[in-house]
Amino acid sequence: MQALIFDKDGTLFDFTLTWGAWVMGVLPILQPDAAQHGDLLRVLGYDPTQRRFAKTSPVIGCTTPEIAALIQPFLPHFAPDALNEVLNAQAQRAPLQPAVDLPATLGGFRAQGLRLGLATNDTEAPARAHLTRAGVLPMFDFIAGCDSGWGGKPAPGQLLAFAQSIATPPAEIAMVGDSLHDLHAARAAGMLAIGVLTGVAEESDLAPHADVVLPNIGHIAAWLAQRAAGLAER
Repeated sequence: MQALIFDKDGTLFDFTLTWGAWVMGVLPILQPDAAQHGDLLRVLGYDPTQRRFAKTSPVIGCTTPEIAALIQPFLPHFAPDALNEVLNAQAQRAPLQPAVDLPATLGGFRAQGLRLGLATNDTEAPARAHLTRAGVLPMFDFIAGCDSGWGGKPAPGQLLAFAQSIATPPAEIAMVGDSLHDLHAARAAGMLAIGVLTGVAEESDLAPHADVVLPNIGHIAAWLAQRAAGLAER
């Protein structure tokens, strides 16, 4: 492996802790009448009582414009462009909960000579804001959001753009993510697929589509070392 490209939400950041708080923060902005929040919560697939996202929640894998389109019918007082702007602005302020010690973990990958990329279905501006707040933006060689020109996952455009940008064959890159969108994108790009359990999906959901499923990204270095040792013995 020469490089790793990460999903953001549910991979670098714990999905439920970060985006559950985002949902509850954005609802009063979208709809001041709390009695009207039920429909929005249903569409977003979030249960505030259980503090849990449904596995089918569009927040997990959809792009920001796709989420906006889903909730637009319940928010007629918002023009589509204005709704997108609100969602993006609030996403930049999301209360981040890193899944691991990101500076230490990502710094370890860099020390091993690995190039790092980010491919998210969030838009690029919030992604850069989140990496900046986490203190890891300079560690990334490539950052792509759904609006960066290469589409979104599960299509492989972002991943292939990363491979091209660092002049590395896709087969020598691993995609790391918490959702089927991430793993399907990895397969479509011809990359190794590493699943992590810091999102909503369970191991049984990811395992059929991944080369390995790990608790979090902090376990990647050891797994790559074991994999390299196994390949060397063949």
